[in-house]
Amino acid sequence: MTLRLSDLKPTPGSRKRRKRVGRGIGSGHGKTSTRGHKGQKTHGGNVRPGFEGGQTPLNRRLPKKGFKNINAVRYAVVNIKTLEERFEASEEITPEKLMRMGIIKKLYDGLKVLGDGELTKPLKVKAHAFSKSAKEKIEAAGGTAEVI
Repeated sequence: MTLRLSDLKPTPGSRKRRKRVGRGIGSGHGKTSTRGHKGQKTHGGNVRPGFEGGQTPLNRRLPKKGFKNINAVRYAVVNIKTLEERFEASEEITPEKLMRMGIIKKLYDGLKVLGDGELTKPLKVKAHAFSKSAKEKIEAAGGTAEVI
């Protein structure tokens, strides 16, 4: 076994002494107390995070972009073709069932069914919203589109 620098660790039970600064010249940590000579950091200047020494900080140099609409409704979406592939005729489809099957990962503010693809079998679909084309295709196939 070769010894690597990353394998080094202190002896079990040993304790490292804390550095006692400002205790005289003989300690090696006297006079400037390991802070060096002059400047903001030597005088105990408390500098807030993001302060760049008077230079315009990065968060003010970069432009603001867009806004986030706090009233936006975010739907988990599923297409007609997915329902066609994964379900049998006259089966009831609910958001909970889709989550259990792993078709949708997260429900967000509800489930919306979109009209991409063709539907040949009647299905009972329960969702929070339907696109116009999806509702037409479900009803044309003899199924029902129920809004929760």
